[in-house]
Amino acid sequence: MNGNGTGGAMRWLAILIGIGAVAQPYAPVSRGVRVAGRISILEKDGKPAPDIGSAVVYLEGGTAGAAAPGTFEIATSEKEFVPRVVVVPVGSTVNFPNHDPFDHNVFSVSEGNPFDLGKYGRGKIKGHTFVKPGLARMFCNIHPKMVSYVQVMGTRYYTQPVVDGSFVIEGVLPGHYTLQVWHERAPRVAEPVDVGAKGVNDIAIELDARGYHWVAHKNKKGKKYPPPGHERY
Repeated sequence: MNGNGTGGAMRWLAILIGIGAVAQPYAPVSRGVRVAGRISILEKDGKPAPDIGSAVVYLEGGTAGAAAPGTFEIATSEKEFVPRVVVVPVGSTVNFPNHDPFDHNVFSVSEGNPFDLGKYGRGKIKGHTFVKPGLARMFCNIHPKMVSYVQVMGTRYYTQPVVDGSFVIEGVLPGHYTLQVWHERAPRVAEPVDVGAKGVNDIAIELDARGYHWVAHKNKKGKKYPPPGHERY
């Protein structure tokens, strides 16, 4: 009887072990690791860059697709675009509300994302959907100093640095990438980055803005703006 009891217990133990083996969950898929570092900008006068947070940092390569598109905003206020730089997933819409007491005419001739919103006044909102990855430059056809940038991303691995230049991209799957850093006042930087199982936390990128100078753009018809002081408003 003790033999039967022992044998039965052993059979149940084998069954339970078998069930446990079948029910054991698969190892979780990696949620990715952190890629972090710091951006610095060389200036002519050696002073800290006032607009380092306008840089855009992103990783090219790997198999991750774009993030889900959304709706963003760049306002026109006191003859400026606010904010000056916006980063959006491909397929996103950017609205351009007019907060000034006069007309604006937002347009872009950037390859892949050209548009012309026409004239519209205070309190009006017009927008555009950006369908192709890349950098789009926005201008106003009335005010020649107005410029803004929309960096349209085909990858989900992107960010902008905080005021001290530090940046973090979370959830990156290990692999081989090219780290791209863009800033409107410096040449673009591209560096290879190998992301391992523990991520990368010590990237240092130095941008050089010492050669930057403002270059006037043309209006939406490809012509020069009227001389300074000749704006109607």
